[in-house]
Amino acid sequence: MAIERRTSAVVHTERLAANIENIRRRLAPGAEIIAVLKADAYGHGIENIYPTLRDAGVRRYAVALWEEGAALRRAGAETESILLLGDTWDGSLGELIQWRLTPTIFAVETAEKLNALAAAAGVVQPIQLKIDTGMHRIGFPAGPACFEAVERVAAMEHLSIEGAFTHYPCADDDEALTRAQLKSFLDTVSALRARGVAIPFLHSAGSPSLLLHPWAHLDGVRVGDLLYGLSPFDDETEYRAMGFQEVMTWHTYAALVKDVAAGERVGYGGTYTAPRDIRLATLPVGFADGYSRRLSNIGSVIIRGQEAPIRGRVCMDQMMVDVTDIPGVRRGDEVTLLGGPMNATRMAALSGLSIDEVVCNISRRVPRVRDGA
Repeated sequence: MAIERRTSAVVHTERLAANIENIRRRLAPGAEIIAVLKADAYGHGIENIYPTLRDAGVRRYAVALWEEGAALRRAGAETESILLLGDTWDGSLGELIQWRLTPTIFAVETAEKLNALAAAAGVVQPIQLKIDTGMHRIGFPAGPACFEAVERVAAMEHLSIEGAFTHYPCADDDEALTRAQLKSFLDTVSALRARGVAIPFLHSAGSPSLLLHPWAHLDGVRVGDLLYGLSPFDDETEYRAMGFQEVMTWHTYAALVKDVAAGERVGYGGTYTAPRDIRLATLPVGFADGYSRRLSNIGSVIIRGQEAPIRGRVCMDQMMVDVTDIPGVRRGDEVTLLGGPMNATRMAALSGLSIDEVVCNISRRVPRVRDGA
């Protein structure tokens, strides 16, 4: 790859397309993909991700904020369903109507305010219900405790219940709990339907359950990590054999290559001392770009196909790596910060961050570039 910028994160759309097909092969019959594009498509950029999803026929999306839903509409999603997974501030409820977004409802008070706004706008506003089966985050409580509240919401003339969902906190490591939560969710929905509440579309599974729990796929599966090729498990050994590919790589270049004598200390605080005469390459990227300072003295980058370990502290805008044993490194050489042997799972393990933090933390001052663009 020719270096044309100080740094860039490359979104490989052919890998994304392959991941979508891989996901589809694993879906239970009748289940749809719900593509999760929150956090600006996990840091990949909604505008970079959406065209490939559209071309693959994905019609359901989920985001966290109304601003992300609006960005998806501006990217071209004119008629697709866009669910907001979290809460929407009362002062922003009007934006849901303007951008034709589907909010999560878990309180009668919010539903009343939204119903009044929809009435004033002369529209019927789609909503989805969140049922709390044990995550204890947001949601109507599962079971009889929610019946009266949900019936009140269902009776509001300018709201239309599009579906209901729940969330599994331990889907990757506690099957018994996940099965119990699914039963609680389905029993609650069944009871509500028996009481006359129409709830057409049900979903409960995320990326871990896509792989482990086909019995939980219901009408749709919310897929985040797997879209982007990110392992939803702490141990990626078995996951790697499933054929998912990390969609984003991150690159920069060597700005300066210099000799450092044995005994010299490197970087802020002098946290690394050269044990011999070494050669360092300075890279024009730092923690302001989202490269974690936690990787100081323990992370590596890839130069000329070989690993170059970080020496000293990662600075705000620069860092130094050891190229002593990599012949011929010179200014302008491409450097891979994320990708290949330094994948997101490995970077997460080294830094103590989650795999999602690794990609979401890449700063907006790092341009996202679609492959071939």
